[in-house]
Amino acid sequence: MTQSHMAREVAEIPDAVARFLDQSRDAVGRAAEGLRARDPAVLTTVARGSSDHAATYLKYAIELQAGIPVASVGPSVASIYKRPLRLERAGCIGISQSGQSPDIVDMIRAAGDGGALSIAITNHADSPMAQSSAHCLALHAGEEKSVAATKTFVNSVVAGLSLLAEWREDGDLRAAVAALPDAFAQSVAMDWSPLSDRLARAASAYVLGRGPGNAIANEVALKLKETSGTHAEAYSSAEVLHGPSAIVQANFPVLALGVEDAALPHVVATAERLAEQGADVFLTGADAKGATRLPAVSGLHPMVAPLVLIGSFYACVEGLARRRGFDPDTPPHLRKVTETV
Repeated sequence: MTQSHMAREVAEIPDAVARFLDQSRDAVGRAAEGLRARDPAVLTTVARGSSDHAATYLKYAIELQAGIPVASVGPSVASIYKRPLRLERAGCIGISQSGQSPDIVDMIRAAGDGGALSIAITNHADSPMAQSSAHCLALHAGEEKSVAATKTFVNSVVAGLSLLAEWREDGDLRAAVAALPDAFAQSVAMDWSPLSDRLARAASAYVLGRGPGNAIANEVALKLKETSGTHAEAYSSAEVLHGPSAIVQANFPVLALGVEDAALPHVVATAERLAEQGADVFLTGADAKGATRLPAVSGLHPMVAPLVLIGSFYACVEGLARRRGFDPDTPPHLRKVTETV
């Protein structure tokens, strides 16, 4: 069987991360210096789709490591409603693989006009979004032919984590980011076939996370929808207990993303509760009564551990898509570059 573009791009993730860390070091340093000089009281993000999941990941990381609130701004505030925002002493991070969508470009430009220090994270350093920003962190991920973003999603988060580490001059996070190519080399080789076996015949699923893992849960759910035709919904492992757990009955598939951080006991407790309701629960990071444990890279910094999980899932979902009769490279009704207003 011919290997899919998605499979090749997932396998390229360790090299793509290493390439970003090598080639964007100076740009990251300049943007970090700009943030230290600005000393922002708040940060905003502008993104859609997988890029918005990367932005959500950075929201948690920045709030946890820097104690600065991060808010997502709707691009339509600028593109459709033409409403200026007051963003003095603020930063704005725009994330877009292509850097071309008009609404994202309008919002990043409006943020700069409103006083924010604007930073573009994109795979295309010559894109309109990059040209509209004070700083650009080019992803250097190489061409991504599969419609489903994989290596560009990973590098978008790595770019943000690199920026955070340099901005805050955080030695531990710097070291954790530098070790990511090796961590991803392990991650993409993990065997998540028990999850694939269960989802091959599933119509619906829940994906759970906490903290930065909640952003990864959203990315997992999106990829299940677009590559495999599975109706998947992502929830915080706390939020799922406030109503959504009511439909979890016998054999309902649940993927719970646990890592070695302060939230892990809570993720485990939710996994066990749903297993008691009869769910088929798959869990990373710990053992839980009634759940199947999936392998994961251990010993990682808690700010990078959830991101590394996505490598294992991407490898899993590429094969799952083919098992379910889909072409992982060309999801129905989707295009690689989506331009919205």
